[in-house]
Amino acid sequence: MNAMVLAAARSISAPAGSTQPARHFDLDDDAAYQRWRAAKMAGFPASIEDLIVALDDPRALTALERAALLDRCARANMVIYRSPVLDEDKTAPRALGRQLGLNRLDLNWLADDDGISRIAVSDHRDQRGGFIPYTDRPIRWHTDGYYQSADRRIESVILHCVRPASAGGANALLDHEMAYIALRDADPDWVRALTAPDAMTVPARLDEAGVARPAQSGAVFSAEAGNGVLHMRYTARTRSIVWKTDPLIQQALGFLERLLASETPWIFRIRLEAGMGIVSGNVLHDREAFIDDPKRPRLLYRARYVDPIDRPDKEDRWPSA
Repeated sequence: MNAMVLAAARSISAPAGSTQPARHFDLDDDAAYQRWRAAKMAGFPASIEDLIVALDDPRALTALERAALLDRCARANMVIYRSPVLDEDKTAPRALGRQLGLNRLDLNWLADDDGISRIAVSDHRDQRGGFIPYTDRPIRWHTDGYYQSADRRIESVILHCVRPASAGGANALLDHEMAYIALRDADPDWVRALTAPDAMTVPARLDEAGVARPAQSGAVFSAEAGNGVLHMRYTARTRSIVWKTDPLIQQALGFLERLLASETPWIFRIRLEAGMGIVSGNVLHDREAFIDDPKRPRLLYRARYVDPIDRPDKEDRWPSA
């Protein structure tokens, strides 16, 4: 990251030990917001090529590779990597996560026993078969884990491609901080409405035994106390979602839908090939439909974490040479 941009970003973060969100997400502190916004816009990648980092082996990063990954994540909350690692095992995403400060996997009920999910087409004989990520259908814009409670909030996601589909399956990606900027610039009251603790409710999920997951209400935008990390909870689904009855929320959602359907250069599109992957701070994303090859079916590994990605200036988790 440009040293001036990084210094500006640090200067507007809450002090260590603070129990208050960083001032740049305070709707009553426009000066702090404008300083943060200027730093964010100055450092944001101009194209998807600026997001791509080549790795010799994601299981054993060099110091320069790790710095490059963290730099992109600091600027855009995401990075795309290329590697020659084509093995069908989960060592690559798991080891990569550890090197970026990610250790606490979300042990969701559809993940494998090790907490990492095999994203592949499943039929209805498998418990995953009824859920859209495990089909070849398109997935609308969302952030991961929007249906989970606050204590299981998904902070980071690694998606590692073992085999792509024979056609289709590309992802669109939008840094949620850029969505925040677009909404706040258009109308700060929209952001204020979306920070309500009951802005979005996901109804309970039922199974044969009763309530498998209780209803979850929460804000769309929330700022992590003390470290200036913004979290977004969102889905473009229209079923199994209840939005608070508030004209401002409806206006904000309409604006966001138009933004996500636009050709803004803030949205990046990528079709992962074998050995490629995405590391993100749980940014907004979608997935297009795809066509599978029965002999070489599409397979990706997804690791979801309740840890945030390390910042470029955080070196205490990285062993010295």
